[in-house]
Amino acid sequence: MADAEGLLRELAGRHRVATSFWGWDGAEHPVSDATLRAVLGALGVPVGSTDEMLAALDDADLEPWRRLLPPAVVTRHGHEAPVQVHVPHGSPVSVWVTAEDGTSYTVRQVDDWEEPRTVDGVLTGRAVFLLPSELPLGWHTLHAETDGRTASSTLVVTPTQLSTTQRLAEGRRWGLMAQLYSVRSRRSWGIGDFGDLADLAAVAGAEGAGFVLVNPLHAAEPEPPIQDSPYLPTTRRFVNPLYLRIEDIPEYGYLNPEDRAHVEELQRERAAANSSSGLLDRDATFAAKLAALELVWHVPRSPAREQAYRRFRDGAGPGLDDFALWSALAAAPQTDDAAPSWPAPASAEADRLREQLADRVDFYRWLQWLCDEQLEAAQRTAQDCGMDLGLIHDLAVGVRPDGADAWTLSGTLAEGVSVGAPPDVFNQQGQDWSQPPWHPGRLAESGYAPYRDMLRTILRHAGGIRVDHILGLFRLWWIPGGGSPGEGTYVYYDHEALVGILALEAQRAGAVVIGEDLGVFEPWVRDYLAERGIFGTSILWFENDAEGRPLEPERYRQQCLTSVNTHDLPPTAGYLAGEHVRLRESLGLLERPLEEELAAAAGELEGMMGLLRERGLLPEAGSSAADEQRTIEALYTLTTLTPSALLGVALVDAVGDRRTQNQPGTHLEHPNWRIPLTGHDGEAVLIEDLAANPRFASLVSTIRGALGS
Repeated sequence: MADAEGLLRELAGRHRVATSFWGWDGAEHPVSDATLRAVLGALGVPVGSTDEMLAALDDADLEPWRRLLPPAVVTRHGHEAPVQVHVPHGSPVSVWVTAEDGTSYTVRQVDDWEEPRTVDGVLTGRAVFLLPSELPLGWHTLHAETDGRTASSTLVVTPTQLSTTQRLAEGRRWGLMAQLYSVRSRRSWGIGDFGDLADLAAVAGAEGAGFVLVNPLHAAEPEPPIQDSPYLPTTRRFVNPLYLRIEDIPEYGYLNPEDRAHVEELQRERAAANSSSGLLDRDATFAAKLAALELVWHVPRSPAREQAYRRFRDGAGPGLDDFALWSALAAAPQTDDAAPSWPAPASAEADRLREQLADRVDFYRWLQWLCDEQLEAAQRTAQDCGMDLGLIHDLAVGVRPDGADAWTLSGTLAEGVSVGAPPDVFNQQGQDWSQPPWHPGRLAESGYAPYRDMLRTILRHAGGIRVDHILGLFRLWWIPGGGSPGEGTYVYYDHEALVGILALEAQRAGAVVIGEDLGVFEPWVRDYLAERGIFGTSILWFENDAEGRPLEPERYRQQCLTSVNTHDLPPTAGYLAGEHVRLRESLGLLERPLEEELAAAAGELEGMMGLLRERGLLPEAGSSAADEQRTIEALYTLTTLTPSALLGVALVDAVGDRRTQNQPGTHLEHPNWRIPLTGHDGEAVLIEDLAANPRFASLVSTIRGALGS
């Protein structure tokens, strides 16, 4: 009788599910049988009995033989990629490609000595064809025909290396990194918006910055209460109308006097929060903006504006229609507290709801058009102010399990599991991000269309894209429902396809790609990303040599965004004071005594201070340990000694902010993503005052001087 545990682990291997992993402690950790069963179950693999597992192993072997063509083929430009075609043994087969411009390409067959196999009672043979190397970049269709039977699949030809990276080969650029919602002006409605983004770009551009990197701008719920975390959206394809600047909508100028007065009063009420250092209130701001937007929505559009709206709507296609329908359904009053259950987007019942809710569906489509216009204007402002990259958008890892994407893309997401991270040195209990992962097989079956469409929307008005946890394009940490973060395992993805498509869409948009490649990763991953022209990320505190000492700046990567800080750490002023340790201790997130953690943090800090003194960036010990501003400027000067092409300056560091924006591993225990931008004195810093802010001016002057610009 077959060994059940052995079968389970063999089955996991066939489906690219890790049976062990290497932790941050340097040890190999086995994955429990319970976790393997749950993860395989989420992949749709039967594991209930030995017989089921034996049958599942046979199915895994026979699955490609049951198909005339693979579900999708992703290859590199200039390569003759092999494609396996399966037909009844001895049957003739022809294969060809129709390119996206309509051009037809023949595909030649090459020898293959694989023996035929009996599949579901049919003797089946395998033929191998080589895709021509002259296929252009893009989204094409692969066809096959045998004995009157036809099949087609998606064929994607991707860049061997992202060509936009070449624009960064000469010269070095610095830019601001900011959480947009926290960056306000006197014109804000209590939350930073797209108008503020344009002004921030103008201020930074005047100082010589080449880019502004902002948090994910993905859409949240369609009405309050909304999720605070920009990294837990309802969709990654569409944009959050919370960020709309009402006064910049052209139709606002045509409101009748009564409605305009009402909107102005709404703005005044929310603007009172702009100068407050208290926690941000997204719900109050969004409620006020929705009330204003309802009034603007009813203002007739000019013929030119109406045509522009129609072009946007037609270009966005069914994806926008489905998102708008979800928004209308989610915003509708619920009759009870039970989770809503809606028909599938492609069903007849959904079509009936589209008709019934047509006006509300169009309202939510219109909001997306406004977001698109204001993002376009912000990018245009950034470029007009001298930035060659301009806006760099952030792509979150995933979405809420009850959001728009979970409904519209349910066929390509796995159920019963969530994405997170295993324990590491900064998050010793691991992390559960409460996000359903892509199902690797079903994503390929879709021809990667949901992934492509998401990237295209984000890249529409961007000079670059930062991919949060880009390691997730290689493998993701799947956590079974009800389990702790430490009870998960890695599921591997077709990184050649996912990274290739990312490079293709970025190249077509003229954008660069920055991968956040921090955390636990396999060493070859960074080399692979560099080979494809994808930038990495380096944070000073995380870069150490083999002996654990701070890495010499000359040893940093050139193809990299290097910074002192990240939003998952306190601002540098707080980090220097050890607040990252005390905060985690107060929240119960430490796995060893506070004294040990403080000692380790002090040792880390002293190592970094030693490097700064060695480079002449700080005086000898004892003279500047308490000089917070000088130390922060020395740390950023150290980044200029690296060869990294992109240098990120956290806006919180530029003004001396101290409060932690996000503490991983927490939800309600800490006010994550609700911290406004404040200075070293704890007072709110507004965009109008930024250029004259002494600490901001001093830091950017220091960086410009170090770069010789």
